[in-house]
Amino acid sequence: MANILLVDDDQTFVDTTRELLELLGHSVATATSFSSAKEIISSRTFDHLILDLILPDGSGLHLLDAIEDQNASSITLVTGHPSVKALVKDLLGPNISYLIKPIDLKQLKAAISSTRRTNVKSDSSDLHFGCLVGESKPMHRLYEQIRRVAKTKANVMLMGESGVGKEMVAAAVHTASQVKGELVATNCGAFSGELIASELFGHEKGAFTGAIQRKEGVFEQAIGGTLFLDEVTEMPIDQQPSLLRVLETQKLTRTGGTTLINVDCRVVSATNRSEAQLAKEKCLREDLYYRLAVFPISIPPLRQRKEDIPLLVAYFLKDFNEEYGANIGVSDEAMDRLSKYDWPGNVRELRHAIHRAYIMADDEQELIVLPDDFSSPFSQGGSEASPGIAVGKTVEDVERELIQSTLSHYDGDKKTTADVLGVSLKTLYNRLNSYAEEQV
Repeated sequence: MANILLVDDDQTFVDTTRELLELLGHSVATATSFSSAKEIISSRTFDHLILDLILPDGSGLHLLDAIEDQNASSITLVTGHPSVKALVKDLLGPNISYLIKPIDLKQLKAAISSTRRTNVKSDSSDLHFGCLVGESKPMHRLYEQIRRVAKTKANVMLMGESGVGKEMVAAAVHTASQVKGELVATNCGAFSGELIASELFGHEKGAFTGAIQRKEGVFEQAIGGTLFLDEVTEMPIDQQPSLLRVLETQKLTRTGGTTLINVDCRVVSATNRSEAQLAKEKCLREDLYYRLAVFPISIPPLRQRKEDIPLLVAYFLKDFNEEYGANIGVSDEAMDRLSKYDWPGNVRELRHAIHRAYIMADDEQELIVLPDDFSSPFSQGGSEASPGIAVGKTVEDVERELIQSTLSHYDGDKKTTADVLGVSLKTLYNRLNSYAEEQV
């Protein structure tokens, strides 16, 4: 039950609306003028206020300052035409809801339901280093590590599960370092062994077939700034000595060239493997590890900082609302469900879930609608059957649907897709290339 103040100079409308609200189980006080409403507000507090725009002795808008003093949780303005709603919404922003006369029980129910929203306000001041969200102890430990290493030129290795936001942390390190150069990112798992040297160190014209002009590698592009090497453990082992040499000397020679080029940049690398896995799987040379991981940082998974979930949800909804020009919120019940789930795909999976729920939002109540089950059918313990299995389908068809569906679920993240499917990144790229060739 909500305590509601209804302010409108149309007595018939007031009487009818009060009856509807009481039918819904709410406690209602009424006023038909600006002065009487202001007097009531001075002595009582309300959960929800429904205000007419135009009153005999003033405007309902003039009551907003008084209402803010009472910490009212929700405000609804009554208008007579959709065009008026659009105009007022442009003036006052998305945090006020609207009712358009004539009002029925369904409209009222939706408007009052918005009172039970969880606060989803979020702005740039909530961001740490301009890109990180979270106020939990694990995140504040992370922020302290970023501040410490930003004062040095030490290379950083980011470790954490897929989806924890390693590229965001790399951006935070770059921002905190206040360097003049750019943040340049590259994915070491996306290049073949033949091309990775060219991508990292550049090449001269004519260095190999197809090298029709000189190219700067990412090391040169990042001079004076930060180079982010994502999935560094996917780099072929036989190419790693070249990277080690550049890190040791801070000089490189382009493929096909002879001139030494000085490269002064911080290298931030990332892997979803633990230090124990690195040693066991021998996917990274030990000497290269010590050059890359001068300062290793472990990024906490989302399940270890669940208190940050409401902040992340607010941040995602703010982005979506700005993109689509809407005012979609989240109910307390939905937030409770979001906060209790473990999110094995971490922040990336949470954002994906919020985006889907946003698309499915209840337009009348302006609330996201969550699916019945968050779990992915491709993850261990998924509750849904594997897709694509049907009589008459070939194994190749089923495999193709499985790969493409998994890739879509993880927003095109090939490394996570490969991990979930239990195949190597090289195998995944081969499959995707073959599918692309079939379409030609």
